[in-house]
Amino acid sequence: MSDGAPKPFHFEISLSVLNHLGRNLYRNFITVIAEAVSNSWDAEAQNVWIEIDKEGNTFSIKDDGLGMTAEDFQEKFLKIGYSKRKDGKKATDRGRPFIGAKGIGKLALLSCANRVSIYSKTTGAGYVGGVIDNADLDKAIKSDNTADQYPLEQPDLGRIEKLQQGHEHGTIIVFDATKEKLRSSPAHIRKMLAMSFKFSLHDKAFKIFVDGTEVSEADLGDLARATEFLWIVNGYTDGYVAALDRLKSSAVPKTTKLGIRGFLATVEKPRHLKITGTDERATVDLIVNGRIREKNLLRHIPTQRIVESYLYGQLHFDTMDREGTDPFTSSREGVVEDDIQFQSLMDYLKRDLLPQIIDEWDGLRLDRGLEGDDENNRKTKKERKARELFSAAKDDYKLEDAEPNKDKVDRWLESLRDDAQYNLQAYADCFLSENLIRKYLVEKSIPLTPIATKDAADWKRRESENLKKANISWAIRTADDDLYYIDMDGLAVMAEGSKSPQGPSLWLDAVNYKPVRNAVGHTGLLSAAGKTHLNQVFQNVRARIKNLLTRP
Repeated sequence: MSDGAPKPFHFEISLSVLNHLGRNLYRNFITVIAEAVSNSWDAEAQNVWIEIDKEGNTFSIKDDGLGMTAEDFQEKFLKIGYSKRKDGKKATDRGRPFIGAKGIGKLALLSCANRVSIYSKTTGAGYVGGVIDNADLDKAIKSDNTADQYPLEQPDLGRIEKLQQGHEHGTIIVFDATKEKLRSSPAHIRKMLAMSFKFSLHDKAFKIFVDGTEVSEADLGDLARATEFLWIVNGYTDGYVAALDRLKSSAVPKTTKLGIRGFLATVEKPRHLKITGTDERATVDLIVNGRIREKNLLRHIPTQRIVESYLYGQLHFDTMDREGTDPFTSSREGVVEDDIQFQSLMDYLKRDLLPQIIDEWDGLRLDRGLEGDDENNRKTKKERKARELFSAAKDDYKLEDAEPNKDKVDRWLESLRDDAQYNLQAYADCFLSENLIRKYLVEKSIPLTPIATKDAADWKRRESENLKKANISWAIRTADDDLYYIDMDGLAVMAEGSKSPQGPSLWLDAVNYKPVRNAVGHTGLLSAAGKTHLNQVFQNVRARIKNLLTRP
């Protein structure tokens, strides 16, 4: 050591850290725009204008926020890790909760363009700022330079000549030579921003424009029109929810002591979750202080139930953003899964909210005659398939919207739904039971009884007369054997060898079964008592036929 006082040691940060903190964390073009818009929100902006130049492979983001002085630009914007929250503030002077927390989100700006130019001004002052050239930055990183060894270029004011017009204060960021070709249309970008920035739709004093058109609930119109059912958590509402005017049932309220608000909704078909004109799908998202913090919450608790293919929504959990705790990942595109607040949310979803919605969705879908959740014991698989068959068949009888009787016919079809479901499954039972006995009789070479032969001749005669009336000369049956003209009680006598009125028998069950079976076969509408009778009798019939089929 020298005789003089030792020089104090200090941290020295290599520019290569920027790669790990920012440039390599943000891959999504919309995420980069989202970071810039978040900065505008925190800077008290009321308007953000995004302009896309596909031919020039460039875009700009301009806001009317407070702007930055030279000192602000150096000590706040360029100081990696600086956050307004370090000054003890949790919200802006307008009362907006700060989006920024770590002070590294600004590095996202470096991830999608070769050159990024920043221009900022406060009221009554000129522009300050600088240009970050990623090619030069790469050279500095390769040389393992420190931050103070990489001075920023001075920005060219001529570059923003048009953007300056009417710009009294705020920040302009220009992205030149984007790393990927700008393929996204303005409509696509608006849709993605509408999905990502719910606060821009809630706070009417904060507006986002893409190529002059404001981002609004209308950008998610396709999704809204396809939304079928809605669940509201703790009285939540917003402009999007209020615009859901095509619901097939009233919104279902949900309450919880957990400090969340939001909504979950389902669409008519899984394909409707795809956001038109994009590669994105609507999911159930976590939003904290107006910003999506985790997309697709259901991936943490997959239920493997069919409703997941129809479900989307947003849950607002602002208390997750709390002092002394950082529940968000460095990329700000996810949450720390073991955060206690996040775990409480997951527990509520898994054990309470989702099971309720899965069950209620199934009932709501079945009420509309649509496919529901096959794993729900609300109805048997056979009942569900019968209902689906009715739903498919009834569409052939629906009238066009312009037809005067459309509403009346729709009501008639709806009134037949439950009876059709019952009769369809009952007919399937009748068909299988009677034909299985026929198969058994053929297998065992059991001959027809004299009474059965006479009955078959009578039915053949009637059928022949009806065929002549219809002028049909071709065979309508695949089998003309007498056996296929015998009904259940006649088949039962042959299968059992005799009538056995003294004890339980298939024949006695068939006698009880016949009147209601004939009503079903002739498309009659059964009374409640008739349905109960047929269910009880057919349980016996089914059991006796299964026993019969097990005989050697």
